Amino acid sequence: MTKVHSTVAYQVMWNRLISVVEEQAQALVRTAFSTSVREAGDLSAGVYDVSGQMLAQAVTGTPGHVNAMADAVAHFIRRIGPDNIFEGDIYITNDPWEGTGHLHDITMVTPSFHNGTLAGFFACTAHIVDIGGRGFGADAASVFEEGLYIPIMKFAQRGTVDETLVRIVRGNVREPDQLIGDMYALATCNEIGHRRLIEMMEEFELADLDGVGRFILENSRRATIEAIAALPRASATGELTVDGFDTPITLKVEVTVYEDRIVSDFTGSSGLDKKGINCPLVYAKAYACYALKVAIAPEIPNNAASLAPFEISAPENTIVNALHPAPVALRHIVGHFVPDTVFNAFDKIVPGLVPAEGAGCLCNFQVSLRPRTDAPAPEDAVRSEVLTFNSGGSGARPEHDGLNATAFPSGVMTMPIEATEHAGPVIIWRKELRPDSGGSGKQRGGLGQYMEVGARDGHEFDIQAMFDRVDHPAQGRRGGGAGAPTTITQDDGTAMNGKGKQFVANGRKVVMAFPGGAGYGNPGERPAELVKRDLALGYISAQTATKDYGLSADDIAAVEAAVAKGETL
Repeated sequence: MTKVHSTVAYQVMWNRLISVVEEQAQALVRTAFSTSVREAGDLSAGVYDVSGQMLAQAVTGTPGHVNAMADAVAHFIRRIGPDNIFEGDIYITNDPWEGTGHLHDITMVTPSFHNGTLAGFFACTAHIVDIGGRGFGADAASVFEEGLYIPIMKFAQRGTVDETLVRIVRGNVREPDQLIGDMYALATCNEIGHRRLIEMMEEFELADLDGVGRFILENSRRATIEAIAALPRASATGELTVDGFDTPITLKVEVTVYEDRIVSDFTGSSGLDKKGINCPLVYAKAYACYALKVAIAPEIPNNAASLAPFEISAPENTIVNALHPAPVALRHIVGHFVPDTVFNAFDKIVPGLVPAEGAGCLCNFQVSLRPRTDAPAPEDAVRSEVLTFNSGGSGARPEHDGLNATAFPSGVMTMPIEATEHAGPVIIWRKELRPDSGGSGKQRGGLGQYMEVGARDGHEFDIQAMFDRVDHPAQGRRGGGAGAPTTITQDDGTAMNGKGKQFVANGRKVVMAFPGGAGYGNPGERPAELVKRDLALGYISAQTATKDYGLSADDIAAVEAAVAKGETL
């Protein structure tokens, strides 16, 4: 029988569970084969009760993964069947609609048994570099072209791995060792979580997680509803237009605050795109919930109860509620713009709380390298798939500048050059902050960055561009200026598209400038010492200091003289 525990004891257990899932996530980071997991942290991890409700999530990971994964375990229970869940089982899927939105995310779920009785589940998700098909990009016309589909099924039953599944996976992807390695890493990190959970249960003499689960969910629900109840009862609309694939797309939302919940209705958003930028509702919901939660209740740990008061709806087969078989490989491009859309509405309800628009979606690209075909290639030329995650600038906040080259809302890390170049015969010739790209304002937008990429001699490559904000840069808030747009060309000046697979010949480079975040507030109200600091650091040019902020020629000369002498302003 489980002991009766005090409120303090349950709080300790709650904190312990968060530590358990954080160790689970770190185990995945350490053991993953894909650079997207190991270097960028594109993953999530969590622990669930026996009914599939998320009790705790790791701090490491992305909102799109963990908030979408919050709904996934219930799908696993339903598909596997409660009577078919055994000790030693491991379950797997990359179903976009019952997982986290596209085929490139693999979710593993492991039942956790204590003394022969099911105590809960551990789940984790990771973005993998290749799943076959056309490769990671927006070019497909349906999900069937985007790669290998793994329905919810058993990766292992009672401790025995399904070798038939492993052979099917190996036979359908470009990087089989990397993918199978990631699958085992996912399974292992769940096992780490399970071990730590059992240690905790034994320490606190728990027969099950019912008591601590009720404590977590009841307190989280109450705290979230109290935060919502403190808001004005109001409704407002927000809108955001971005590049899309061939034609612009518009996201629209009406946010309504009730006493005990907030409803976000995306009626009016664009319909499905012909290419793979469509977003399943599970992923749009993940980022809409995230936007509101960070705005009003950031200190409340993420779990099923703290997410429940945020209700999301969208008409079927709109860009934010794509149904099967819509192509969804780059669903993050639309999903990452959902928070700015929600903020554009919420700013009308609670002014002075949310940031200006930022770069939004990640500035990712994947390079498919191969020996050159226009001339004899060197013997050491190889085929390779290299995916790199990069970021533009985040939007300025009401009281703080935007963050430079920082992913918001996804939260993943920018990959180091060394890790990218280690993954294949690719060369990053340039990677540096982009001056003047942050929108002007009382608070300046975060800077984007420059990147130039090529291949080692003897290689040609296709680059899968996954960019936005080429034609629709981030817009400022409360008088702030727009961020700089994305640009992409070859080094000979040949124009390139912001999305899609494009060929790059041996010896050529791709030159990219990633977008900046927008500014917040009137630029004329920015303190002169901050303008001088930005000029000294190279964040803005002398022209911008004069035109946007009114800095005098004498002040500019003084800053330039101090920089030349190595003095600190």
